Amino acid sequence: MDKDRIKQAYLDYVLRKGTPPASVYKLTSKLNIPEAEFYQYYANFDAIDREIWADFARQARQRAATEPVWEQYGAREKLLGFYYTLLELLKQNRSYALNSLRRSLHRMPGLTPRVLDDFRQDFEQFVQDILQEGKRTEEVAVRPLLQESYPRLFWQQALFVLGFFAKDDSLNFERTDAAIEKAVTLSFDLVGRNTLDSALDLARFLVNRR
Repeated sequence: MDKDRIKQAYLDYVLRKGTPPASVYKLTSKLNIPEAEFYQYYANFDAIDREIWADFARQARQRAATEPVWEQYGAREKLLGFYYTLLELLKQNRSYALNSLRRSLHRMPGLTPRVLDDFRQDFEQFVQDILQEGKRTEEVAVRPLLQESYPRLFWQQALFVLGFFAKDDSLNFERTDAAIEKAVTLSFDLVGRNTLDSALDLARFLVNRR
């Protein structure tokens, strides 16, 4: 399929040269296809970058879900499984991942890299799904005024994980493994039932008595 060939040729070029091709024509000429055919699948090279990152998210979810114990996992374990699987994918594609992130950050310093736009949509939907499961099992507290913001908060966690991975120089990225576990543990300490919920329950009880 030409779309797959275009994406793979672009990825190979970025890995060899450290930068995208100078033009769409330069890439398509190497593939011996008309330039117009590129635009049947992608608007520009940025669209390929976004799709590759979306592929990382989708593959991480799919691979993690093939674990025999996946259906027995709670929300916390499913998020950990996703992150650890994503980390393995990023290890295999570290050169491209860092290159694309840095290019995107250079254009929009201080903001979420645009290259992660499609990745973010997929990730936030995944988080929303597992948190919904967590509410049914009472792993996640029901907080009507706050819970709508949970996917966005977990996205900040994902950015932390990606940023930590990008700077990690430990053997086999062991520090990133540890950072993932600590970040996920903290997040579920916050969204699970805790002292705040007990205090609110007591306040509601006292108000209702009056």
